[in-house]
Amino acid sequence: MSGQSLLVPGELSPTRSVPGNIRRPEYVGKPAPTPYTGPEIQDSDTIERMRIAGRIAAQAMEEAAKHIAPGVTTDELDRVAHDFMIDHGAYPSTLGYRGYPKSLCSSVNEVICHGIPDSTVLRDGDIVNLDVTAYINGVHGDNNATYLCGDVDEESRLLVERTRESLARAIKAVRPGRQINVIGRVIESYAKRFGYGVVRDFTGHGINSSFHSGLIIPHYDSPHATTVMQPGMTFTIEPMLTLGTHEYDMWEDGWTVVTKDRKRTAQFEHTLVVTETGADILTLP
Repeated sequence: MSGQSLLVPGELSPTRSVPGNIRRPEYVGKPAPTPYTGPEIQDSDTIERMRIAGRIAAQAMEEAAKHIAPGVTTDELDRVAHDFMIDHGAYPSTLGYRGYPKSLCSSVNEVICHGIPDSTVLRDGDIVNLDVTAYINGVHGDNNATYLCGDVDEESRLLVERTRESLARAIKAVRPGRQINVIGRVIESYAKRFGYGVVRDFTGHGINSSFHSGLIIPHYDSPHATTVMQPGMTFTIEPMLTLGTHEYDMWEDGWTVVTKDRKRTAQFEHTLVVTETGADILTLP
């Protein structure tokens, strides 16, 4: 693995503004969102609105990823994604969610998830996960991907490639009538072939008008994930695979999650709707 020094917190830039004419999620300005009490199965109108939100999120992520290079700060990536979503009439879902201060999550190297963009400068050989969610027309679309920065070592490159493949395999396993735990079973069995850890305490989730509906999508074979998938259900799958342990530590910021052994980790995510025959990806650019 790369001999990069471990990450340390950087400095945060001022909170980015959102024009008043862009609709905010209900949780903005509150300590926590109102618990979701609606259905996990969405009607066709909601799904089409989610497809729009998902497309904007995917495009914003792609635009930010174009700027990944040694010497660029993670805060600059946040600015690019923020401006893209605003320009397309969408609100960055993470901004103000439970007090989160930025418009995307930037998780570098040993950061599993929820890294806060700041003055951290990307280095040659880093791997960088961008997690972008857009809110528009009353619904969310959520996606993430891990990118290579410069000349990345083979072990890290393979981790990224195989994490992407684990998501693809999980999506293929989605079928109405199957229990949710088939998703984690597929991911975990694939990851074990390479000796990777599978993060257990951070999961996929139901998503619709709510950022996190309460439906949990584990990425390991959980005996408790017995909810049966049905057409119209909308949720994310977002496996986090590690080169070592699945255990983690949390930074003092209350958001940044790092592997306990500080080995590298990668993640990929799509928002999906269950169809009559499988899954339809809603976060396509």
